[in-house]
Amino acid sequence: MRAAMARAEVGDNVIDTDPTIRELEERAADVLATASALWTPSGTMANLIALSVHLRRGDRFLATRGAHVLTNELGSAAWLAGGMPEPLEHDAGPGRPTPAAVRAAAGTRSGPYYVLRTTLLCLENTHNAAGGAITPPDEHAQLVAAARDVGLNVHLDGARLWNAAAALGLPPAALTVGVDTVSACFSKGLGAPVGSVVAGSAEFVDEARRVRQMLGGGVRQGGVLAAACLVALDRVGELAEDHEKATALATGLAELGWSVGEPQTNIVLAAVPDVRLTLESLRERGVLALPMAGKVRFVLHRDVTAADVDEVLRRIKEGDR
Repeated sequence: MRAAMARAEVGDNVIDTDPTIRELEERAADVLATASALWTPSGTMANLIALSVHLRRGDRFLATRGAHVLTNELGSAAWLAGGMPEPLEHDAGPGRPTPAAVRAAAGTRSGPYYVLRTTLLCLENTHNAAGGAITPPDEHAQLVAAARDVGLNVHLDGARLWNAAAALGLPPAALTVGVDTVSACFSKGLGAPVGSVVAGSAEFVDEARRVRQMLGGGVRQGGVLAAACLVALDRVGELAEDHEKATALATGLAELGWSVGEPQTNIVLAAVPDVRLTLESLRERGVLALPMAGKVRFVLHRDVTAADVDEVLRRIKEGDR
């Protein structure tokens, strides 16, 4: 990956003349089955760009409770995009609402002028706070159809869409059907140091480029970073190895008496009596984790080996004695 970065052909991405970023955007658009795509420095910026284009100030948008756009983007959806968030419960299973919940929350568009206008549904696949939970294609299609029935646009936060695709054995495009826009990240399990895309119609990307510039996301010789993202795209099939490591970790933790669910992808959530004390105890043993949705979150990726998983379990077991 570093070698690809070193030999990258570059230009000026602010005026759209960087050939490597252009190659990445074209390839990402093809993989995601959209007309066009735009490189961004981060997934948070990608989501913010999409919401800024979709929403008028004061519009309400729907997203599942705990969604990244609600809890991990510092309120930028409201602060900068001007949207009023409305969380939906996971009443269809981890990370996903039912179509009926979408229709009910959207309300009617025929009320008086002072009633909130709901215009957007944000989906997330996989769902971070739900432990990397997958929305399968059939349920995705039903949610998109429900949104269309009540006049909503749909944005898909696909930061970990690659994990969902790898787990299901499907191309990523099978999980983007019907959405207006989608974001996807190269700097998580795929291992790039920096970079995401936000994708949609050509008209959307034209406006998205303007918003990216407003947010300070314009770069010059960005092909150095895009080259790493191109290498990352070749690694989607390897994500299954991370899923196997997550299953091994979850199994081992359960055998040690921890309360964990069976992971669908690369995230393991553990319910503990005191998250802060547990994280401190793990840190003392050289095991790093983060809080998420009131639980302890372990994330498996390409830099964590199967031997590392065994070592984590050994340290936890010895520390519990």
